Amino acid sequence: MKLYGIQNCNTVKKARDWLEQRNIAVEFHDFKKNGLDAATAQAWLQQADWAMLINRSGLTWRGLPEQRKQSIHDATGALALMLEKTSVIKRPLLEINGKLLHAGFDEASYSKIFNL
Repeated sequence: MKLYGIQNCNTVKKARDWLEQRNIAVEFHDFKKNGLDAATAQAWLQQADWAMLINRSGLTWRGLPEQRKQSIHDATGALALMLEKTSVIKRPLLEINGKLLHAGFDEASYSKIFNL
């Protein structure tokens, strides 16, 4: 099981703390340190709508020029943006064996995923 995100993101911290408190082991993949490969991002885009994977309320998205925002209207545009600016990806992403389980964090969803 793998958790993708950025180490200093508050939502990622909440997810990691939640998992740790329940002794659920996950490998953490930090986008800032480890980047993101195109194959992984493409796999996510095949499993989830691109609009769900892009965090349009975050600072990275808000900092994009309006023309760039308008150019993101499908999975191809989202993929290019995700690879260029990993901070625009909704965090954290929980994955097991290549299957995307959840984007973001909320206790109710994680409790359901882990049957708690």
